[in-house]
Amino acid sequence: MKYIPSIAFEEMSGSAKGVTAAKMKSRKYIRNRGYGGSVRTADQAKVKGIFKQLTTMWKSLSNEQILAWNKLALSQEGRSVLGTKAKISGANLFTRLNYWIVACGGSASVTPPTLVGVENPSSATIVCQGDTFTFKLDQALVDNGGIFLVIEASEGQSNGVARAHGKAVAIKMVEEPDATAVNIRADYVAKHGAPSAAAPKIFFRYYFVNSSTGEKSGTMLAEVKWTAGA
Repeated sequence: MKYIPSIAFEEMSGSAKGVTAAKMKSRKYIRNRGYGGSVRTADQAKVKGIFKQLTTMWKSLSNEQILAWNKLALSQEGRSVLGTKAKISGANLFTRLNYWIVACGGSASVTPPTLVGVENPSSATIVCQGDTFTFKLDQALVDNGGIFLVIEASEGQSNGVARAHGKAVAIKMVEEPDATAVNIRADYVAKHGAPSAAAPKIFFRYYFVNSSTGEKSGTMLAEVKWTAGA
């Protein structure tokens, strides 16, 4: 619930004692403080655990190692919350690269890797009919050594939804992918439940990750509409 404060609270901001002072469209208001949910999925707990591990690890690095990461970060770019280019710190780069190294089953590196770049994936053919649910890259990498394909998919959406790629979450990682079809039905069902006619549209994001350097390719988008089997 929101309350409009008096002029005495014009400069009030932040949260205290169960309420939050905020501003929207130049108007100040006070609302009940939100604390967020405490429920965490297994995937969220895994991601949080990796980041916690890397945060602790960064604090234990030597001055020389930190300087090396800071130097490499000078040549790299990140993205702000508004999507604009932004410089990143050595700590950000350390976490960003090592997250994928660890997620792919490796051990975090205390020294910066030699960055080699990662090619973007090709377009993909996705078949979602009846109990058949496969994902196939239309073109394989020339050298897929150490590369993982990360496939993200959304829950089923209604026909009226035109764009919901932002709702996609990781459902499968494929080591050294090629151009053969990958069965993703079991992975999808375990995450979102079986596709259905009530919400037939599924949105995808997919990209490559170098498991040695932690580098990530650009993200490709796709969508498919579930249909009943013949």
